[in-house]
Amino acid sequence: MVESTAVCAALFVLLAMMANFSVHKVEEGHVAVYFRGGALLSQTSNPGFHMMIPLITSYRTVQVTLQTDEVKNVPCGTSGGVMIYFDRIEVVNSLQADSVFDIVKNYTADYDKTLIFNKVHHELNQFCSIHSLHEVYIDLFDQIDENLKSALQRDLNEMAPGLKIQAVRVTKPKIPETIRKNYELMEGEKTKLLISHEHQKVVEKDAETERKKALIEAEKVSQVAKIQFEQKIMEKESIQRMSEIEDLIHLAKKKSQTDADYYQIQRQAEANRLLLTSEYLELKRTEAISSNSKLYYGPNIPSFFWNLDKSEPSKAPSAPKTKNPDTTK
Repeated sequence: MVESTAVCAALFVLLAMMANFSVHKVEEGHVAVYFRGGALLSQTSNPGFHMMIPLITSYRTVQVTLQTDEVKNVPCGTSGGVMIYFDRIEVVNSLQADSVFDIVKNYTADYDKTLIFNKVHHELNQFCSIHSLHEVYIDLFDQIDENLKSALQRDLNEMAPGLKIQAVRVTKPKIPETIRKNYELMEGEKTKLLISHEHQKVVEKDAETERKKALIEAEKVSQVAKIQFEQKIMEKESIQRMSEIEDLIHLAKKKSQTDADYYQIQRQAEANRLLLTSEYLELKRTEAISSNSKLYYGPNIPSFFWNLDKSEPSKAPSAPKTKNPDTTK
């Protein structure tokens, strides 16, 4: 009885141990792959609790969310033979869940060592070997991130299509101390030069502003003068136009007056031509003689005033004797 109880207890303990080793948990954002006798099984598990044969089957979890791999202290030789070191390079990547089995099968569960760490060393050395220290450290440093990302993703598209590179961050490399000091001195001189250039730009800008102000003021004065000149011209033209209009009015009045006088004289001449007949002239002569207060005596008086024989020219009469009526007795 005691022996059977001990056997049952032993079996219970064995079952408990087997259950403990067979049950495993997969965290969210991971996929589990299984190995049996060192061989990769085609089975994969999603997050949660799962069972496996203990002591025979083992598992590894592979992260399928964004993760950052840090590659530290990467040596790099420039084209000039100077050895520099990149202290830290961060590669942000993500693995698709449906590609976990193929990548683990081809590159093991530590795929990032082969596909990322080793590739970073290779691509970075390739970049440094064709560029000088000044280009790597100064001129082209801002392009290293994008160049490294493009090179890694280009190779991963062929070797591991399910692995995507999201971003690459490269820190400033460490260079020999003497060269670093020279660069610091050079940067200091560049800073002074930039300050000088900026000061020059400020001075030029101030001068340009003053010039524009003067130009604007001159344009304003010129425009005002032009407007005043045009106003004066318009005033003179108005005065001239008014004078011309007055002259035209005066000319029209004179012309009308002249026409009226001409018409009057013309009509008067026509009237005189109709009025001055021989009878009318004879009448006027008689009236003029009758109104004369002088008396003429002599034998030739009739022939002096009346030329009876009109066919012969009248002879000059002899001077008549006249007497004042007031002295005649």
